[in-house]
Amino acid sequence: MKEIPIEVPVEPPKELESLFLPIPKEYVEEVYKKDEFLILVGPQHPGSGHMRLIVRVKGDIIQEVIPDPGYVHRSMEKLAENRLYIQNIPLVERPAIMDSANLNLGYVRAIESALDLEVPERAKYLRTILAELCRIGTHLYDAAILAVFLGHTTGFMYPFGIRELICEALVRMTGVRFTSSFIIPGGIRRDVDKATLDWLYSATFAIEKRLKSFERIFIRNPTVIARLKDVGVLSKQEAIEFGVVGPFLRASGVEYDVRKVEPYEAYDNVDWEIVVADEGDSYSRFLVRVNEVAQSLRIIRQCIADLPQGRVINEQICDSPEIRGEFFDRLADLVLPLGEFTTLTEAARGSVIYTLVSDGESNVTYRLRIVTPGWLYLRGFMESLKGERLADLQAIYGSFGYFPPEADR
Repeated sequence: MKEIPIEVPVEPPKELESLFLPIPKEYVEEVYKKDEFLILVGPQHPGSGHMRLIVRVKGDIIQEVIPDPGYVHRSMEKLAENRLYIQNIPLVERPAIMDSANLNLGYVRAIESALDLEVPERAKYLRTILAELCRIGTHLYDAAILAVFLGHTTGFMYPFGIRELICEALVRMTGVRFTSSFIIPGGIRRDVDKATLDWLYSATFAIEKRLKSFERIFIRNPTVIARLKDVGVLSKQEAIEFGVVGPFLRASGVEYDVRKVEPYEAYDNVDWEIVVADEGDSYSRFLVRVNEVAQSLRIIRQCIADLPQGRVINEQICDSPEIRGEFFDRLADLVLPLGEFTTLTEAARGSVIYTLVSDGESNVTYRLRIVTPGWLYLRGFMESLKGERLADLQAIYGSFGYFPPEADR
């Protein structure tokens, strides 16, 4: 049989010309000369937010991945420049609504640092409870999305069912399921009664019981382990070099958690452990977060058991135990001292950095800089894909819990 030579095109396909992220013609030509292919993954909603990956493959082996973020960019930093400090609280919660308390907390702590506001002990404990509830909720959300990526629909439904208990806890404490803006400069909006705390204490055991079922169905499922074990490995050195943060850094053997290194709220008054793994693969990244849920439940129980009595708002902000209308007027008139104020907070997916710049005269933000964990570990996520099979891309994606709205801001 006569062989028909196949000509490799040197001109980039027409569909590549419409990419928002421009790809140099020379790059495309080089790809085709090496008998490689470009695959566009997204920007349809893959389960966690709109994101495009430009994947270069040889056969079915990934050679390089170029991220094309920005499809859900909302210009939050610019919006903040036209709002009162207090009005930015609902804004900064939006990148990851399930983890809203941690994002809320990081911003408020920057204001408190600027004003040298001391938060009452009772408020610190209640803020810690809120932060850990949102951590659990975010980890459950990410577990469900990972299950979808692996084609395990039952594994999707279980974490979402368990997460309803978290939502109910947030409703009872704050009045809403998400984005409550409950944490404010100097404390929290209002106290939480004993009946709610008793219900929450019991709910932690109900969550534990349901997690046992999820463990049998999904976490210890041999198929799930086969899909994630030794896939998307990121070594300890690589994780540090590429700036990976949070549970994904700890899954590569780096024992670092802001809550331990620079304790805030009630974290230095409760007993808990940093969850670390050494393998750095997709399964380790998943297991670290599973075990962090257990640590969060442990923290919540201790906070409820040891909850001190007293005020929930600083006297400088509100001189009355009962929060009245003029209290919010006082918050609206907040003017920070001249300078730059930065806080580092351990959100569910890793470190979130807030930098507030004040002109010292206005009650409107001069400049706000937000760096979320998704943006910090994006490079490490891309590096972990190199050398893996194309079929494993979704599994590695899910193992990082990458959330485009959080990264894009």
